[in-house]
Amino acid sequence: MNRGPISQFIEHNYRHFNAAALLDAAKGYETHLEEGGKMMITLAGAMSTAELGISLAEMIRQGKVDIISCTGANLEEDVMNLVAHSHYKRVPNYRDLSPQEEWDLLENGYNRVTDTCIPEEEAFRRIQKHIYKIWKDAEEKGERYFPHEFMYKLLLSGVMKENYEIPVENSWMIAAAERNLPIIVPGWEDSTMGNIFASYVIKGELKASTMKSGIEYMAWLADWYRANSDGKGIGFFQIGGGIAGDFPICVVPMLYQDLEMHEIPFWSYFCQISDSTTSYGSYSGAVPNEKITWGKLDITTPKFIVESDATIVAPLIFAWVLKQ
Repeated sequence: MNRGPISQFIEHNYRHFNAAALLDAAKGYETHLEEGGKMMITLAGAMSTAELGISLAEMIRQGKVDIISCTGANLEEDVMNLVAHSHYKRVPNYRDLSPQEEWDLLENGYNRVTDTCIPEEEAFRRIQKHIYKIWKDAEEKGERYFPHEFMYKLLLSGVMKENYEIPVENSWMIAAAERNLPIIVPGWEDSTMGNIFASYVIKGELKASTMKSGIEYMAWLADWYRANSDGKGIGFFQIGGGIAGDFPICVVPMLYQDLEMHEIPFWSYFCQISDSTTSYGSYSGAVPNEKITWGKLDITTPKFIVESDATIVAPLIFAWVLKQ
């Protein structure tokens, strides 16, 4: 299959520095899949609000990603954009806002993420009334699920279809739900839906145990990793840093060191897109070689780091893998 114009542009122009690292990482991703490997993508930051779904959803549909780890914010913000896109407000001059102007946004029901304001009423509350029923129904049946499983139930039920405001092909959560793609959501409590769930627990309307925990996510991931790491193994494509990347990558040293499963293979490809600097003990800025000392990557693992803005870099790498 011939490559499309985006790939041709990258190959012709991206020859040095971070541009060359981008192309090397993209070629490495492609080679990993061609040789039978699987790939995890981890989403930190506000990638869903940045509408990464436009490119990530197609990666999911074409089977170029096998599992995702994301923050609770990324899990919900793709769905928020799906049902409230027309109500979002862009503030290109966000650097110039005064404290009073920030307060005015809050008073008008907007929560700002850099240049994009999420409409609280249309986004959060529109989802809340539906997801609460799903949470409550599970609890009454004595059932427990992971955060992403509840979101899948919400999307697959179709109850919000009349509220969709973007093409469904641009929602990575819709694509993931339709494939029943495994998702790991460490620290889900640190999200709007997590806060809302906690409020129901505090009010005595829901039990905390209805939501499966981070420890259960790790145990589930350990089983998944063991079942899928044969042959070429599993690659790790990390967008940003933080818990979305740190939590799942630790499954390997846990299996090897704590469970003494010495046959467990290391992650077999690693790429990180980050503009964080290597200083102050930052995980987000740690170079791949540091992960060798933690038993996460092997000496021979192909390692790439693109020190740039993920909203620019990730869609280009995905375009290369998709031969666009």
